[in-house]
Amino acid sequence: MKILFLTENFPPETNAAATRVYERALYWEKAGHQVTILTCAPNFPQGKVYDGWENRWRQVQMMDGLRVVRVKTYISANEGFAKRTADFVSFMVTAFTAGLFEDRPDVVISTSPQFFAAIGGWALAACRGRPFVFELGDLWPRSITAVGAMKPSPVIRALEKLELFLYRRSAAVIALTQAFKADLVRRAIGAEKIAVVINGVDLPRYAPRPRDEELAAAWGLSGKFVLGYVGTHGMAHGLINVLDAAERLRDDDRIRFLFVGAGAERQMLMAEAARRNLGNIVFQGMQPKEMMPRIWSLCDVALVHLKNDPAFAEVIPSKIFEAMGMGLPLLLVAPEGEASRIVIDDAAGLWVPAAQPQALADAARTLADDGGRRNALAAASQAAAPRHSRAYQATRYMDVLDLVVAGQGPSRAGAIES
Repeated sequence: MKILFLTENFPPETNAAATRVYERALYWEKAGHQVTILTCAPNFPQGKVYDGWENRWRQVQMMDGLRVVRVKTYISANEGFAKRTADFVSFMVTAFTAGLFEDRPDVVISTSPQFFAAIGGWALAACRGRPFVFELGDLWPRSITAVGAMKPSPVIRALEKLELFLYRRSAAVIALTQAFKADLVRRAIGAEKIAVVINGVDLPRYAPRPRDEELAAAWGLSGKFVLGYVGTHGMAHGLINVLDAAERLRDDDRIRFLFVGAGAERQMLMAEAARRNLGNIVFQGMQPKEMMPRIWSLCDVALVHLKNDPAFAEVIPSKIFEAMGMGLPLLLVAPEGEASRIVIDDAAGLWVPAAQPQALADAARTLADDGGRRNALAAASQAAAPRHSRAYQATRYMDVLDLVVAGQGPSRAGAIES
């Protein structure tokens, strides 16, 4: 099968969408499929082109058997609705244009969280006479209002109408959570065309390993109990709550909160931690993907954190599955929902409701004090990882694509769940 995949994020970027698309596509390539990725110059989340790259109209490379075509876009930091929208729209236009000159695919796929890429994918599929698949990674534009970037308005309502148009015009929707599917069904999108293929972990890349003592020493973490947050420091994550918890634990010199990554709120968090003189928080910048297992090895607990908003009850952060692959107990701070059910059902860690810093501090101290409980959670976390394997989910996703190419996607895709 020839697959043309539009995604604004792709390695060397390390956010969830980039990792998900890349790792899954590798399994498709190994199965004999031809995969072309349409993306842009790596720049997320700082809004600056990475060193060694250029923002050019067209550049083509082979990456581990995948053909990657990068197009020029307007680049801005991951902050500010107007500039980010200009970024999204520019990718829609240039990716659509570039796709017209690619070999005719069997199927065109676009991934959210933003759906301007999906508009480009739908238009490209229509022009090439091929089916379009919408991968639903986030309920955008609802997430815009959830993080406070915009208030409900005529613009948001217009975007929601466009969102529904794309769902209806797709040959299949592949949702990353059951809640996303339920939301679409409530809005009159047929359940039969919505498959659910949740996120996962590429087990060959993530496995338990001893603490990297050299890195621990370099980052001032030797001999400390480390709760690691590894990922984007964005408006959706509500990480000021962690600082509030750290303030309550400043008297316990065993405990350190490790923040690794970048994002719209990183500078604010660093400034606020300095203002409060919180010596129990360690900040490190964004790291290359190959560093992730070393970084996870520093952690006694994987901290996964989301903002206190009902929209995020429907989200399953990908870091849950990486932590499982590393055999780490989880401390999930989020609204009650799909992510909390996974952690509780798999007995892989503790769940704390969002925006309750004292509860977060208490849970951190409990995990530091009770080695037996921590080890039991770690063992259950590692045992759960194979149930969320990237290889299995890549196969389920391909089952949907096979139906779509055969013309059966709108009537049978909804039966596929991972």
